[in-house]
Amino acid sequence: MSATRLPAALAPWAGALSALSPELAVALGPLLRRLDQLVGAREPVTDGPGEPDGTGGIGRSGRPEQLLPAEWLLAEEHPDEFLRRFVDRELLYLAPEFRSRATRGRTVALVDAGPSQAGAGRLVQLAALLVLHRRAAARGSELLVGVLGDPPGRWLAGEPADLLPSWLAARRPAEPTPEQVREATAGLDAADRVWLLTSPRLADGLPGLPAGPAGAAAPVVAPVAAPAAAGASGTPRVLATEVARWGAAGATHVSVRLDRTEIELPLPAADIAVRALRGAEFRRKGPVLVPVPADAAGPPGRALPVFTTDATVLLTRGRREGTLLATDVRQSEHKHAAVTRTKAHRLNGQVIAAGRTGRRLFALHLHRDRVLRYVSGRQVGGAAEFAVDPAFLGLDATVAEVLAGRPLLPLLCSGDDLLVPVAGRWRRIAPDGAVTDDGPVDERAEGPHGFERFREPRLFERAPQPGEQLARHLVHAGGTAAWSEDGGRWHVRTRLGEERQLSFRKKALVAGLVHDGREPVLITWSPDSRMVRAIRYDGVRTLSRFSGGTAPPAVHPTEPLIAAEVRPGRVVVGDATTGRIHHVIGSND
Repeated sequence: MSATRLPAALAPWAGALSALSPELAVALGPLLRRLDQLVGAREPVTDGPGEPDGTGGIGRSGRPEQLLPAEWLLAEEHPDEFLRRFVDRELLYLAPEFRSRATRGRTVALVDAGPSQAGAGRLVQLAALLVLHRRAAARGSELLVGVLGDPPGRWLAGEPADLLPSWLAARRPAEPTPEQVREATAGLDAADRVWLLTSPRLADGLPGLPAGPAGAAAPVVAPVAAPAAAGASGTPRVLATEVARWGAAGATHVSVRLDRTEIELPLPAADIAVRALRGAEFRRKGPVLVPVPADAAGPPGRALPVFTTDATVLLTRGRREGTLLATDVRQSEHKHAAVTRTKAHRLNGQVIAAGRTGRRLFALHLHRDRVLRYVSGRQVGGAAEFAVDPAFLGLDATVAEVLAGRPLLPLLCSGDDLLVPVAGRWRRIAPDGAVTDDGPVDERAEGPHGFERFREPRLFERAPQPGEQLARHLVHAGGTAAWSEDGGRWHVRTRLGEERQLSFRKKALVAGLVHDGREPVLITWSPDSRMVRAIRYDGVRTLSRFSGGTAPPAVHPTEPLIAAEVRPGRVVVGDATTGRIHHVIGSND
């Protein structure tokens, strides 16, 4: 939202309020500003100077005793030059260093989505989330939102335009319990700042939190001193609100209390408040829902999404054997999103490999002890159909059974021939069906979840350099290569020749490499927690909305796209750098 469309007092909030309509942004203005003042007085964004810790560099300002010895020598030998440099601020001083005890953890908001939070409670949560997100961004951190009652480790994250619709859609039929709060905070880092958005019923039942006034039924925003996060939040503080005034259309004002400070704030007018609680005042409508043909929807756990070529086409499996589902997930450049549909291709037998090249979709399927070619789109030269003996492809019954539980293999075009990696070898299939061996598949590309094309050196856009070629671990995308010996510390050489160092401590597998502009980003997946993260040189972003799947996500080889089957029968596709969801394919709801 442009700052010129907001009142002057809300101009600094233009970025945070860009997810809301201008009318709702103005209506929430008084609540936002006073909440921010209350929180900021006790938890400033910027750190104090801290404790002195010697000197740590050279600066252009300071006290006389901090002048470099060379400057004093200049004052004795050339006093006029010394005075000129003093006036022009060219003198050099020893810069003091300070040790700060402030934590740099994430801001974690646990929200109560139970019945008691309907209405005014959700409006307070909306304002609180905007305040917390803005303050987290100012500290260079991120805001994670967890819904009480969800499995631990499932977080909502990203910019307000992505986060708020998901938060608003989170409605729970039952009230949360103190045990759910303890479960949600148990796995957090020690530096995390934890907040709880709930009602006095739950807040009064948590140990260590002051009780609200008798009979209060208002929402509460409170930092929870969880065992893993108590050092970050300090003394727990409770921001309690209750309805203070009622009008003909409902609640008009709330009483807000933080520690011993209590103020009265107005709520948005009833009509715009109702629209806000229905999501009508959010500027972004959310991801595109892509329906799957009713007779082709994938069974639980068998969609296995994959990008096999550079095309923005996601390939998944269908309910029936031989059903191949193709969804074009490109982002529309128009104001209104184009209609996106999944196209079902019905083949005979088991689909082994597939790939989209130009206007054609190629596939290989195993039927009656023969491997057949399927082409959708423009006709190809040579025989319209051909049959290949599976033995020529190294495709016996054991290999076929293993491939049935893995994502489809890539089927690539090389001139008029087709290339497919099967059983550790590249096979070249001529237009007439003749098969020749085209060399071994690199052992790094044979992963536990199937063939990983981003690890195959022969698919690199440039010739690998010695350090890249001999490394134990290698991933590449778009001319950028990342390599590592231990799987935790990665050296990156971008397509423009720039060098980067990326690292992560937690045990995780690299699922792909993408670019955020010119910056390389590693996409990781943790087998134990099933969390997906984007690793950059300047920080880590948890892609919570792509986490929770039983297999690593699919990462596009050239675009910053990621796809994950977050639960059986439901695949989400979106931006691998921001975590924004673009498409939701299928559903078991």
